[in-house]
Amino acid sequence: MSADHYFTKKPASKDQLRPLKVTLAGRDLTLTTASGVFSADRIDLGTRVLLRAAEKLPKRGNLLDLGCGWGPLALTMALERPKTTVWAVDINERAVDLVRRNSALAGVTNIRAMAPQDVPDSLTFDAIWSNPPIRIGKQTLHELLDTWLARLNPEGTATLVVQRNLGADSLQAWLAAQNPNFTVERAGSAKGYRVLRIVRLA
Repeated sequence: MSADHYFTKKPASKDQLRPLKVTLAGRDLTLTTASGVFSADRIDLGTRVLLRAAEKLPKRGNLLDLGCGWGPLALTMALERPKTTVWAVDINERAVDLVRRNSALAGVTNIRAMAPQDVPDSLTFDAIWSNPPIRIGKQTLHELLDTWLARLNPEGTATLVVQRNLGADSLQAWLAAQNPNFTVERAGSAKGYRVLRIVRLA
């Protein structure tokens, strides 16, 4: 897997837009994708596993898609919960641009797509969904999750999907040991992926 589309601010590959037909939140959509972003030609298997296992989202508040790619999680959140504000965050500038395009194509107005540093420092979240970039390395991944899970509201829930053979079980153990204010459990397991649910205690 090329690092170009995984954790790169400016992908080196050519920015050639192309249509992508998908079904999200029960709606058939024709969206836009491009090379240089994660899983550019389909909804990847891990994301599909997360969508099947995730709990219902709160009806109001701030929701976060961490590492949004071209936007399948953020779009699902926005379609299912139109009264929330969905923050779609990615270091990849092309991914952020695609989420903005796809929000317009899907007819949703409650997505805010941006780079991590542009999210207001005071903002906290009622739910977080993420198919995190595991291949960036353990230390960088831990720093990433530390930063954003700390912004989860009391009784808020984060749902992560991680491939079993890329360290899902060790990540679960680390998350459980990291903060006594979190409960961490395996919420599902399918097709080589684990779904981890982190709840911040009140």
